[in-house]
Amino acid sequence: MTSLEDLPIRDDLRGKSPYGAPQKHVRIELNVNENTHPIPEPVARDIIESLARAILTINRYPDREFSQLRDGLADYLGHGLTRDNIWAANGSNEILQQIMQAFGGPGRSILGFPPTYSMHSIIASGTGTAWVSAERDADFEISPCTAVAAIREHDPDIVIFCSPNNPTGTPLSLETIEAAYDATDKIVIVDEAYAEFAPAGAPSALTLLPGRPRLIVSRTMSKAFAFAGARLGYLAADPAIADALRLVRLPYHLSSLTQAAAVAALQHSAEMLAMVDDIARERDRIVDRLTELGYHPWPTWSNFVLFGGVENPSEVFETLLEQGIIIRDLGIPGHLRVSAGTHAETTAFLEAMAALS
Repeated sequence: MTSLEDLPIRDDLRGKSPYGAPQKHVRIELNVNENTHPIPEPVARDIIESLARAILTINRYPDREFSQLRDGLADYLGHGLTRDNIWAANGSNEILQQIMQAFGGPGRSILGFPPTYSMHSIIASGTGTAWVSAERDADFEISPCTAVAAIREHDPDIVIFCSPNNPTGTPLSLETIEAAYDATDKIVIVDEAYAEFAPAGAPSALTLLPGRPRLIVSRTMSKAFAFAGARLGYLAADPAIADALRLVRLPYHLSSLTQAAAVAALQHSAEMLAMVDDIARERDRIVDRLTELGYHPWPTWSNFVLFGGVENPSEVFETLLEQGIIIRDLGIPGHLRVSAGTHAETTAFLEAMAALS
């Protein structure tokens, strides 16, 4: 039987591993930062009706420019953005892939700050873009000085930040983003996949876009909008960025059904974002209870909690899994990560952790 090693794949892909989040279906799944809350029934009905209308024209190619969707996303984000500032794709992973295809590639590099979203380096590898790591400051933070020093040392073609950071939940200051942008004449990306879970009034990198044509802010509907299965990511940037991505995107890359579902969901943003408040309450409950149990949960602006003080992470992971609860062992010594679930799911996790203490 032929193995992967027998195939003439690119040399730089040999020995690599694909994205490795466990995909086990158990009673309580709190391992991949999904929104565990179901879409409200009235919203679901409108999405279904929108899909039904789209089905009637499914014999035709979709709107290649997804203009209605870009209008909806611009309205949702605000900040004076228009459709010309917006680009969308099948999840924020495809957004990042297209950016690296356009601005990275062989002979070019992207600078990141681990521990961070593992797909950043995997997408870099897939596009032939060299991944360069720089160290964070204490408590998983990145100061302006740290960011600028790393940029000056490595002179990357792309700099990528994650704010709030995955897997730590750590926010990134606007001062760090501004300093990084000023330190390079290349592309700077801020991955804001969890932005909606930040405290009310917390500043977004969207406020920095005016006058910064090389700054890109990526977002997703997977988390706050409970749209992980629909696959809809997007970015906000200078219109020239979208022009660059048109050069590398596949034609008609967003299906008519994806566009129809996302447009309908955006029309109910208030109802969808009501789930965010509930998830944030459960997240904070996890932080408080784990602290009481003697663990060290890190401050988080996301829908998950990274907690340290775990003597044997793999043993705790397996013990929880035996009880039908899956969280995430990321290989960070002494740490595990858990997504905030519904009240019942969060309660089951916390009771299981208390039994282990």
